[in-house]
Amino acid sequence: MIDFSGEIKFQATRSGGKGGQNVNKVETAIVASLDIHNSLLLSPEQKTIVLDKLANRINSEGWLVLKAQTHRTQLSNKEEATTRINILVDTALVKKKLRIATKVSRAAKQARIDSKKKKGDIKSGRRKFRPGDA
Repeated sequence: MIDFSGEIKFQATRSGGKGGQNVNKVETAIVASLDIHNSLLLSPEQKTIVLDKLANRINSEGWLVLKAQTHRTQLSNKEEATTRINILVDTALVKKKLRIATKVSRAAKQARIDSKKKKGDIKSGRRKFRPGDA
């Protein structure tokens, strides 16, 4: 896992929501930003992967931005923002496991057809009997 704590820019803002008078005067929420284009820890291939997979979280200037405001202190919100950015980039860089295509077995096909025939017989047994049919 790559640690981006040296490349992350932090900005303190006021937290939203409940909290009384403390919320109105203390800037405890953190907006953390990571510049993907100018990151020294990512290779060019990794940068393109991250830009593709996290496109909905990256702004037009190429910054990955997220806000942490769950904790009451600025320091703990900074730690949370750092870990969340590290996890986001790390999960984006994980390669997707390729699916191995398999065939449906002959026994499974036969069982499906048998169950369909049985269901059809049950439904045909529900029909009204007409003397001309049969």
